[in-house]
Amino acid sequence: MSADITIPVGADPETAIGQLTFDAQGLLPAIVQQWDSREVLMLGWMDAEAVRRTMTEGRVTYWSRSRQEYWRKGDTSGHVQFVRALAYDCDGDTLLVEVDQHGAACHTGTRSCFDGRGLDVLAAPSPTP
Repeated sequence: MSADITIPVGADPETAIGQLTFDAQGLLPAIVQQWDSREVLMLGWMDAEAVRRTMTEGRVTYWSRSRQEYWRKGDTSGHVQFVRALAYDCDGDTLLVEVDQHGAACHTGTRSCFDGRGLDVLAAPSPTP
């Protein structure tokens, strides 16, 4: 069972935003996932207004920490993210944004920001029964 709480389609944005916990800068991380394949595409940041826009426009809006402005994915690149579902975690401090991604999600032009960037790790042994 997932600890995520889904925000229903058509939910009142102000009620949903009231359930979220933003950091000291007024932001929370938004993990972006392709809705059907479950592929993790990217991580973005949202403030309350970005959440509001995402909920009401059907396209994902983020807050750019470097440019200090809103940006809607795809407006300049054409690589659009259409919102399929939103959920927040048990603490209300992280969003899961399920999207229908058209084109690359990463600013480098790759499908996912995590493409080809795996790290070698020492796998922990499986617990014995």
